[in-house]
Amino acid sequence: MTIANTGDTVKVHYTGRKTDGSIFDFSEGKEPLQFTIGQQQVITGFENGVIGMELNQSKTVQISVEDAYGPRNEEMVISIDPSQYPPGLNPVLGHHLEVKTKEGHVFVVRVMNITEKEITLDANHPLAGEALTFDITLVEITPGDPSTGCSCGCSH
Repeated sequence: MTIANTGDTVKVHYTGRKTDGSIFDFSEGKEPLQFTIGQQQVITGFENGVIGMELNQSKTVQISVEDAYGPRNEEMVISIDPSQYPPGLNPVLGHHLEVKTKEGHVFVVRVMNITEKEITLDANHPLAGEALTFDITLVEITPGDPSTGCSCGCSH
């Protein structure tokens, strides 16, 4: 019996739903999602849900806000004067932009509101503040390298 553990690279098919039951993402009809357990390539709750699954097993995982994209942070919502908006770009409600801070950090913001006096931008992940449910099917497990004695996925 093959079980998914830290350091293994896995492929899964999934359907992600919000608490209202609406589907926000899925892999049906696409390639399965591939990630290495323990490398923080997916949200914590999703990764923890896959650990211990058997090959071809399906299960439903409930993920808390904290183990998904975290709570909404209202400090990440800012309003700017329209003159501060990048020249040549017209703000469009719901569009995403990459913003670079003075320190050189890049993050994505979503245009939330547009008035003559201000443009409201939100840097929260669109699923922040949401508890999530995933239906997961584990379709492939590639074990970590046993020759190193380590299953963390690193190269010693």
